[in-house]
Amino acid sequence: MQKKESFLINRLKSVGYAFKGAVYLIRTEASIKVQLGCAIAISIAGFYFDISQIEWLFQIGFIGLVMSLEGINTAIENIADFVHPDRHYAIGKIKDISAGAVFIAAISAAIAALVIYIPKIF
Repeated sequence: MQKKESFLINRLKSVGYAFKGAVYLIRTEASIKVQLGCAIAISIAGFYFDISQIEWLFQIGFIGLVMSLEGINTAIENIADFVHPDRHYAIGKIKDISAGAVFIAAISAAIAALVIYIPKIF
């Protein structure tokens, strides 16, 4: 009988798998590279314009939301391609809905950025 690993060891392994997945996502997906570039640029702007703590919280929240949804979208696309590698109407619809969720979050993030930065620029 194999000895059961401790809760802490299991959590550390889970964090390792999550980190590995994030690195894989950033290395292989063009869309996440664009989102990461936007996140870096908007963070630099945050330091430059000395945004408030509340503005930082919104900015970080939206960055996390968009990048997380981008990862989920990629996972859904990979699962869909694995399940049905050929073009299929239902699979296409699933992929479109998943991409639409990222789009909604990205538009919301852009609007939040405008609310934060337009008054500071003008």
